[in-house]
Amino acid sequence: MWEAAKGGISGIGQITRFDASLLPWSVAGELKGFDAGAYLSPKEIRRLDPFVHYAVSAAVMAAEDAGLISSHSSLIAHDSLRGSGGVIIGSSRGGIGTIERALLRGRRASNSELKTQNSEPGSASLRVSPYLMPATTISMAASSVSQKLGVRGHCLGLSNACASGSNAVGEAFRLIKSGYSPLIIAGGTEAPICRVCIEGYGSSGALSARKKTSGGAPGLPRPFDKERDGFVLSEGACVLVLEEYNHALRRGALVYGEIIGYGNCADALHMTKPDPEGEARAMEMAMREARLSPDDIDYINTHGTGTKLGDQAEAHALRQVFGKKASKIPATALKSMTGHMLAASGALEIASTLMSIKKGIIPPTINLDEKDPDCDINIITRKKKADIKIALSNSFGFGGMNAVIALRKV
Repeated sequence: MWEAAKGGISGIGQITRFDASLLPWSVAGELKGFDAGAYLSPKEIRRLDPFVHYAVSAAVMAAEDAGLISSHSSLIAHDSLRGSGGVIIGSSRGGIGTIERALLRGRRASNSELKTQNSEPGSASLRVSPYLMPATTISMAASSVSQKLGVRGHCLGLSNACASGSNAVGEAFRLIKSGYSPLIIAGGTEAPICRVCIEGYGSSGALSARKKTSGGAPGLPRPFDKERDGFVLSEGACVLVLEEYNHALRRGALVYGEIIGYGNCADALHMTKPDPEGEARAMEMAMREARLSPDDIDYINTHGTGTKLGDQAEAHALRQVFGKKASKIPATALKSMTGHMLAASGALEIASTLMSIKKGIIPPTINLDEKDPDCDINIITRKKKADIKIALSNSFGFGGMNAVIALRKV
C-alpha cells in the first residue's frame, strides 16, 4: 500500500463482482490478487464472509511484522499476545455480501420449488446455511482474529459507520493508556462491494456517478476537486498492533510512531449531513489530550471522501480549528487512490500517516484537477518530502460519528 500511495497509483477499476453495466455507479476499489488460503483453511474460507478473511489476514500480517508470531504458517504467538493481549476490529457493513448472496440463492430456490410443486406464492421456505448468522455478524472479525492468534483477553467488534476503524484504534489506545492491557490488535475491515451496497449508497447520493473523466478514463474519486460528485466504494482491511511503549521496547519491537491523542464525538445533528462543528470538536479533543496547539501540527491525513458536503464540511472544520494555518498545513486525501473502504479506511489512513511520519514522505492526492475554492486547505498533489513530527488522521461517518487520532514521531 505504501509504495502504491507514494507513487500516486489508483486502485479503482470497473466492478467485476456483479453486473453493474446498467447502473449509474460502475467503478469500485476491488481487492485484487488476494489469497485467503495463505491465512485460513478451506473450511474457514467457505464459512466466513470476506470481511472476516480480510481482517484475519491483515491481523496475522501485523502480528508477524510486530514480531508477535514466528510466521503465519506456524502461528506460534508471543506470550503477551496470548495472555494479556486484546483485539478490537471495526466494520460498518459486516457480512452484507454473504447475506445478499444467501437471499438471492434462497429466492431462486423458492421460485424453483414453487414451479415444481405448483404451490401458492409465500409457501416455499427460505433455505440458508446454518453458518449465515454467526459468519456475518460484525463481531466475527474480532472473534476470528482472537481465535487465529490465540488472544484470550479483551475482544470487541464495533460499528461506528465510516469512523469504525479509527474508533477501534482509538479505543485500543484508551485501554493501553489506562493500564488495562499492554497490547491490543486493532483496525478495520470491510467487504461491501455487492449490489445492495452499491445501489444503497448510490441511491442516497453518496456515490460518484461520473462515468468518464475528461481524459476518457473511468470515473475516479476526486476529493476536494471542484467537480467532485461522490465517493467510490472499496473493500479491504488494515490492522495495527498497539503496544505500551516500554513493553514494546523490552521485546525489541519495530515502532512506527506513537499515538498521543484521540477525539471521539457525535455531531448530534443528522443521519447523513456532516457538521463542521462536530468534526472540529473531535480534532480539538485529540489535540487537547495530546497537549498540542494548532501550531504543533505538521500534517493532516484528511477523511476526504469526494462528496460535495463531506469535503466542504471537513475544510470548514479545519479552518475553524487552525484558522489561516489551514491553508498552509500539508494535507492529503488517501481515498483519491483507494476509494472509500468504510471502516477499513480510517485504520489504513492511520497506518499511512505513521509511514509518512517515519519515512518523511507525504503521498500525493490524485485526480485533483481544480480545487474547490470553498475547500481552502493545502492539499498536496505531488509526493513531497517533509519532516513530520506530529500529525492528525481524520475519520467521519454517517450519523455524525467523528474520530480523530493524533500521532507523534518516535
